[in-house]
Amino acid sequence: MLTDILINRFVKNSDQINDARVRTSYGYLSGGVGIMVNVILCIIKLCIGFISGSIAIIGDAVHNLADAGASVITIMGYRMSAKPADPEHPFGHGRIEYIAGLIIAGAILVIGIELLKSSIEKVLYPEPMDTSVTVIVILASSLILQLWLGLFNRGLGKRIDSPAMLAAATDSLSDCVATFVVILCLIVNLTTGHDFDGMAGIIVALFIIHSGWGSAKDTLQPLLGEPPDPEFVRAITRRILAENQILGVHDVIVHNYGPGRVFVSLHAEVPADMSLMAAHNMIDSLEEEIRTAFNVSVTVHVDPMVTGDPIQNEIKEKLYHIVGCIDPLITFHDFRLASSRKILFDLAVPYGCKFTDERIIEMVREDISKDYPNYQVTILVDRH
Repeated sequence: MLTDILINRFVKNSDQINDARVRTSYGYLSGGVGIMVNVILCIIKLCIGFISGSIAIIGDAVHNLADAGASVITIMGYRMSAKPADPEHPFGHGRIEYIAGLIIAGAILVIGIELLKSSIEKVLYPEPMDTSVTVIVILASSLILQLWLGLFNRGLGKRIDSPAMLAAATDSLSDCVATFVVILCLIVNLTTGHDFDGMAGIIVALFIIHSGWGSAKDTLQPLLGEPPDPEFVRAITRRILAENQILGVHDVIVHNYGPGRVFVSLHAEVPADMSLMAAHNMIDSLEEEIRTAFNVSVTVHVDPMVTGDPIQNEIKEKLYHIVGCIDPLITFHDFRLASSRKILFDLAVPYGCKFTDERIIEMVREDISKDYPNYQVTILVDRH
């Protein structure tokens, strides 16, 4: 397969997809192929567009030229994202890869909007077209090349989980649909004499705008701070809980600073009577295992948990019932009884809960105080 041949030729250690240098090589490959293919497509479509007088084909050609420029941005983005951490950027430069994808998406949107304006003018003020079988055949050939480029970038993007490459793939594949619409309109024009070039241009423009908007959303999410993959969190949690002396896990926080630069922090509950040194050694070992297995930087905070206290267990059972009645998705952690007759715990409340934090605290405190009036209740709310 051509894709595998290119990867083996231009990407050393291609399986090490989290290595910054390997990702940069993939970026160079994607960008280089994108520049070459899009320049070829642009030249072909410009020639056909000027010969036939089709605004849709010319607009498609300009879009390919923009894609070639986007490929240059992709190469620059991967080159800059591979830079190591420095005092100004202690977590590295990995998010530049997302910024490159966002710039590409912005360029796509601008091209789509400009083409939409030109196509509407063509509908309002139509001009005669010169269509031939040769024009249609050449344009169909360019469609095959464009389809290959889209599948090539999608394959690379999925292989290394790259938003920039997936954005480029989406753009190329949407171009294929748009080009196919143009070909259909040319066939209709050739066989019936009806001119739908302006309408075809509008359809092409809408496809371009749609693909640009979708790519922008995909690249904005990691920059703004999207929630972590639930399965990723579950996998780390399962690995922590596989240790017999870990009683619970909560407050799992994931920060994404670019592919291969993920930082995880979490709280692990251990028996309160466990020695500090034993807990420290156990956590150190777990951190190393998670770091190796998931290719992340991880910090585990230890929370001591008292076990075997009948009063504490009784209060916890009542608390399970109280929070379950408010919202079944609410959970609690860091539960403890202080010697000064204090009940302390944190509530994990989903963002979709209809109650405010203050109202939840009021309801829980009121219900606990009915059975334990001599205790002071301290509650913290964590939204997740």
